[in-house]
Amino acid sequence: MSNAVPDTLPYNPRKRISKPESVLIPLTQSEMDKYRNFRGQGAARLASKRKRAPSDDPEPEDARPQKRHTGDVGVVVEHCKSSVLVPALSSDPYNSRPDVGVVQRLESPIIGLKNFNNWVKSVLITRFGHPALEQSSVSGPLPGPGRMRMARGKVLDLGCGKGGDMTKWAKAHVKELCGADIAAVSIDQAKSRWEGLRGPRFDASFAALDCYTQPISKAFTPAQLAQPFDVVSMQFCMHYAFETLQKARCMLDNVTRYLRPGGVFIGTIPNADLLLEHLGNMPPDAGDLSFGNSVYKISFENRQRPIYGHKYWFFLQDAVENVPEYVVQWDNFVQLASEYGLTLLYKEEFHEVFQEHQEHPEFKPLLVRMKVVDEEGASAMDEDQWEAANIYIAFAFEKR
Repeated sequence: MSNAVPDTLPYNPRKRISKPESVLIPLTQSEMDKYRNFRGQGAARLASKRKRAPSDDPEPEDARPQKRHTGDVGVVVEHCKSSVLVPALSSDPYNSRPDVGVVQRLESPIIGLKNFNNWVKSVLITRFGHPALEQSSVSGPLPGPGRMRMARGKVLDLGCGKGGDMTKWAKAHVKELCGADIAAVSIDQAKSRWEGLRGPRFDASFAALDCYTQPISKAFTPAQLAQPFDVVSMQFCMHYAFETLQKARCMLDNVTRYLRPGGVFIGTIPNADLLLEHLGNMPPDAGDLSFGNSVYKISFENRQRPIYGHKYWFFLQDAVENVPEYVVQWDNFVQLASEYGLTLLYKEEFHEVFQEHQEHPEFKPLLVRMKVVDEEGASAMDEDQWEAANIYIAFAFEKR
């Protein structure tokens, strides 16, 4: 028996807003002529406030805005700029979206996925970041009203975006944080988020910097870098460095140059094995090298698999609008990281992080508090969001 909806199903709403005769009445020819070039009072008022009269002369070359970034970096940065006014990446997949407030964020169709990703980052920071901070030589009281709170440790957040991990570092009782991101507008938002933290605030410095092409010494002063970092964090952003070997090396130099021995490097990146498995499973005659679901889509440009510069385009509902990203072949990354004194401590896919920590006495209640699951254990994610979450892996390295 067919369940198909018949083509002749009448449109017969029970509650009308408008009268039936007021809908879909064609415009007359005279009305079309009127509205073709119609300008209302608002448009006329705006036109009268032009700062300078229109001119037929060409605009001087030096008066035109100059783009400071080209290629894929330009796509990312320009996407960040445009998204400030139009709710829709810099170095974080959610970074292009402006701070829209708590209520609007809770209304996101992928709020369950976002909460889960935040939970994974909290696990990573607590499990590997906290011990490194506790062993830090950087310590002291945090200024603020009421009783002084002791804090310890120094963090470098590369690709900090809008400061989404600020509260996590505050709960870690960190003493100092330096945050850098390629998008200046995101840095402004991160600084605002830090200024809005409740209670005593840790010391913080923020800078706009492309940490894949420039040393962090261009962003922070010698005094700020004199004391080494205990933790370097790169969340959902390190893979952008793998456009070229030169960028990957610049990134790892920034990670390790000011990281103390015994300090940790933590992060989250797409799982290359999963991406390449999907690519390999596509039919040989497939013209469209894409896969995904209602929440995300990944589109490869071709079937070639270079170590660096293996580009694909990533879309994530309510977060990322087709931004170029790069595959990080894991074994190559581990080998390259070892050249900078990094030893692998941990690497797990997101579903493995969940399986490992869902019954942990600290992280299980956190799942509820962060609204990943409800009190009964029911997930806030549907199957498509869960699939999107498991594109990623979490990692931790220690500097020898």
